[in-house]
Amino acid sequence: MTFLARREHFDRVGSTNVVVRGWLADGTPEVCLAVAAEQTAGRGRDGRTWVAPAGGALLLSLGFRPTWLEPDAVWRLAAVSSLAMADAAERTTALPAGTIRLKWPNDLVIEASDGLRKLAGVLGETVGLGSSDPRVVVGLGINTDWAAAAFPPALAGSMTSLSVAATGRAIDDDALLEEFIGRLQGGVGALRAGRFDAAGWSERQVTTGRTVRLERPDTVETVRATGVDPATGALLVADDATSGGQRQVLVGEITHLRLARPVAEAV
Repeated sequence: MTFLARREHFDRVGSTNVVVRGWLADGTPEVCLAVAAEQTAGRGRDGRTWVAPAGGALLLSLGFRPTWLEPDAVWRLAAVSSLAMADAAERTTALPAGTIRLKWPNDLVIEASDGLRKLAGVLGETVGLGSSDPRVVVGLGINTDWAAAAFPPALAGSMTSLSVAATGRAIDDDALLEEFIGRLQGGVGALRAGRFDAAGWSERQVTTGRTVRLERPDTVETVRATGVDPATGALLVADDATSGGQRQVLVGEITHLRLARPVAEAV
């Protein structure tokens, strides 16, 4: 059985997530993949937009029917997708292992001398979890051959691309995609067998040991992130008032996480 049940490439679409969501609604089996050179209505978390010029990013969405995965573990599909892309991007650009980090809950970033730079975003959407027909869409957009001089002025100070990270090297999106699919197949196969690369997911987290701002619709809280919980996908933060001195923050509790000043990591 092939890993991908359906795979289509588009020059231009509104949103690859919308395309894949429609496929799943029409009965397309997993795993299905839509790739676009350009999106006109790309979306990020909490209704944010995702903008990239034609040819400047690899834009894709994956569709799953995870009847084989417990509903409270479905978040791991986005996690293994993020890990697969981080590994694939480092491999195809010859960047040192560990260059690409994960910023909880849904960004791939690179640490630069002036702070974190966003490289990619991940958007997960679910329908029917806990039913006989669960559907999960994982959208991922990674900036590839996008020159720094062409970055949108409003984002130029906070974003990057693989080309910039690799000091101007041209990025082969097709090679990156094939490397990603191969690594994703391994990650999804492991999930099917009851295994999750918790160590790899935890080690790439850039928030661990740092002060972060948790932004909610009506409040802002500054705390120290101590790690992530591989059982629930939650961010772990220091809290002297709770048992064990830390508590969980779930993805749905916040609208944004921002890094504040670094702090010394615990020994």
